[in-house]
Amino acid sequence: SFYQGPGQDTYNELYCRWVQFGAFCTIMRSHGSATDRAIYQYGKEGDSYYDIIARYINLRYALLPYIYSTDRRVFADDYSFMRAMGIAYPSDAATHELKDQFMFGRDMLVAPVVKSMAEQRNVYLPKGDDWTDVWTGEQISGGQTVKRSVSLALMPLYVRQGAILPWGPKVQYSSQTNWDNLEIRIYPGADGSFTLYEDEGDNYNYEKGKFSEIPFTWNEATQTLTIGQRRGEFDEMLQNRTFRIVLVDADKRMGIGLQ
Repeated sequence: SFYQGPGQDTYNELYCRWVQFGAFCTIMRSHGSATDRAIYQYGKEGDSYYDIIARYINLRYALLPYIYSTDRRVFADDYSFMRAMGIAYPSDAATHELKDQFMFGRDMLVAPVVKSMAEQRNVYLPKGDDWTDVWTGEQISGGQTVKRSVSLALMPLYVRQGAILPWGPKVQYSSQTNWDNLEIRIYPGADGSFTLYEDEGDNYNYEKGKFSEIPFTWNEATQTLTIGQRRGEFDEMLQNRTFRIVLVDADKRMGIGLQ
């Protein structure tokens, strides 16, 4: 019988692209049938397919504080996690027919690669905001289509200028660390704000008011980040926090790179 699965380059390429897209869905799981999707089926550390899959799994974990805070907005404010470009930017008519890119939360623009062996893909950056390439830190004006070079390891990702994103440490599961050393990445170019939401993580006590929120505000004119007073509390909440502040700058190679 004809077999399609891990070990064949065409399947491996497709699976890497699926993982990249899955990292920016509301739930990331590797379900299916007939083939084993364990990462070791795609080689070992140091092999290209293995490393690409691991890179996006690790990126998903790094984004957990952003994802969890966005989940709070979905619960409390009827927010939508994955938004079509026309919904996110209704005043920009150029977004209305876009079908192959979307907003992940408020601040991240995701442009999955949907063609085999692609070396480039067009990405439309809506007007009303300016944008920063997540990988390089390059700043780009909104209201234009960019031709982004891609490789199998790279799916185009952009962040709104003015965004403040918390990045978590490298972990193997969500509760491996107490998240006391978050990196706060500021994407300058506009004023911005972000509210870091946290709770007990494994129950419904947030419905009883057991959660905390820490507001962050970026002032572009003064290049100042303000961390506001924490609101709320919950059992075993970290009383003291250490944040590592990163001001993203392409000239200083302050994107996240492909490491």
